[in-house]
Amino acid sequence: MSFIKDKVVLITGGSSGIGKACAQRFGKEGARVCITGRNAESLAATAADLSAKGIEVITVQGDVAMEQDCVRMVNETLNQYGRIDVLINNAGISMRAMFKDVDLKVIRQLMEINFFGTVYCTKYALKPLLKHKGTVVGISSIAGFQGLPGRTGYSASKFAMQGFLDALRLENHNTGLNVLTVCPGYTESNIRNAALVADGSSQGESPRDEANMMTSEEVADHIFNAVRNRKQKLILTTQGKLSYFLSKFLPRVVDRLVIKTIESEGDLPSKKG
Repeated sequence: MSFIKDKVVLITGGSSGIGKACAQRFGKEGARVCITGRNAESLAATAADLSAKGIEVITVQGDVAMEQDCVRMVNETLNQYGRIDVLINNAGISMRAMFKDVDLKVIRQLMEINFFGTVYCTKYALKPLLKHKGTVVGISSIAGFQGLPGRTGYSASKFAMQGFLDALRLENHNTGLNVLTVCPGYTESNIRNAALVADGSSQGESPRDEANMMTSEEVADHIFNAVRNRKQKLILTTQGKLSYFLSKFLPRVVDRLVIKTIESEGDLPSKKG
């Protein structure tokens, strides 16, 4: 019998990408799932797809940047299922703009969604998670330990998320709560298409070639196994692992490699004209 059977998984940003893949991965093992998101149509379509696969799922429309929406997400999950065993803080947004050009509202929006969204959901789900010795998952990024050019707000929000989760882990070293930080590396998902440019609008089609990236389903498999094994940190892709370890010992080397990599992929906004 699966460790997750009949347990409850709350996933923010669950209508696409890694969130949807996690809903499917945990759901097929018998978990009951709540997915959240801002777009009602996308949520309904994802829920229909999951239900057709025999997964028990409910949806809550809401924006993690709004504290009261996070309260409602948690309460509706509890009202339906009576418990929460895993919280996956997946909702997030990225950016592509040099800091000298960016409107500060973009930085604020990234912090509200990526950082405060994680804080709000974790705060209100913490009591039931503690009761069942559950797991808090934060979907972070390589940008959470290595600043990326053209991603100042994104990097700041992920650094903040990881600091929050690290402190939460230490506060709960003897409560039975597990805290898992996930850094997927470049993954096939909608986050780049929805990334904000300097004026706060979405960039649209991603300039990055996604052909050789890890799929959302592969990431979800790794997350499922990490939750099952109660891991504390999960860094995926060779590039991600290399960046993490080298940043501790050879930070200037990593800086040069990051700049070279992003420039070679045509993904530095300053080169776009």
